[in-house]
Amino acid sequence: MTTTLPGNVPTVSLERLPDLLRAMPKAELHIHIEGSLEPELIFALAQRNNVQILYASVEDLKRAYAFTNLQSFLDIYYAGASVLLHEQDFYDMAQAYFVRAAADNVVHAELFFDPQTHTARGVSMAAVINGLHRACEDAKATLGVSASLILCFLRHLSEEDALATLAQALPFRDKFIGVGLDSSELGHSPEKFARVFTQARELGLHLVAHAGEEGPPAYIWSALDVLQVERIDHGVQAVKDPDLMQRLARDRIPLTVCPLSNLKLCVFPDLAQHNLGALLDAGLVATINSDDPAYFGGYMNENFTQTFAATGLTAEHAYQLATNSFEASFVDAAVKQVWRDQLDAVFASFAT
Repeated sequence: MTTTLPGNVPTVSLERLPDLLRAMPKAELHIHIEGSLEPELIFALAQRNNVQILYASVEDLKRAYAFTNLQSFLDIYYAGASVLLHEQDFYDMAQAYFVRAAADNVVHAELFFDPQTHTARGVSMAAVINGLHRACEDAKATLGVSASLILCFLRHLSEEDALATLAQALPFRDKFIGVGLDSSELGHSPEKFARVFTQARELGLHLVAHAGEEGPPAYIWSALDVLQVERIDHGVQAVKDPDLMQRLARDRIPLTVCPLSNLKLCVFPDLAQHNLGALLDAGLVATINSDDPAYFGGYMNENFTQTFAATGLTAEHAYQLATNSFEASFVDAAVKQVWRDQLDAVFASFAT
């Protein structure tokens, strides 16, 4: 069985689809670097930094990963981040992610980081940003993975706190490319952060925001119209609003979808019911990402292979998802074309 792909791309046997998914180049645009902190590294950093954690072993911590919604995950997520104290901790965490990303043929990653999670504990902004930025530079040099940083504001905190965080980060302006909005969605609409996003836009930063994961389509409208974001993180609730779907498709607003995260946080009852295929078939610039892979059971290739196996997505969808990830990335057009050429070469190698 074969699928005809767009343009001059060869047809690919569906039986070889899992191998193709693993081999093809892809960009990851929705990865919370603190969410890549594996239990083993949590315990190693806790020991190194003499930090007490609530769990007796790696196995005890893993057993706690039984989330019922976003908030139940965030409670453990913030507890895990408590072991991050020094610049080297942030470097080691990011470096561990980049090794996994390279193994999954991720050619580019745009990392979210949450400075308020750390500065509230007395960790310096310099330690956070310098550690992560140094890892990004080394990932390019040693692993061939290009990377950049997006500073995210915690939406359960005040906009005044977000404004202060942005001001704190400005001495490091050359080390991050944008700002985002994450943490608890329900009850914290995007309008709450209108001023800080206006300020970030005036500084020339890229703008993204979580919207439409657990929150309603109205949050996506607000992220677009009030915050004026360039990408929507998650956005799966958009299917409930036909006018919104038309706008997202018309304006080529990317969605950074995270299937295994959606499953783990009960956004969908099972992976077979995920709406990624509907988003793609409606012409949206949807992408696949891992979100918080240490907690949700899979990095990029696991998100691809498990989602395709459960939903019946085809090689044509795979090609579209990869090209969408390049289109949605904040890099130069010439670099995107290099990645598309690499993608075409991989598909040609899998031609039937």
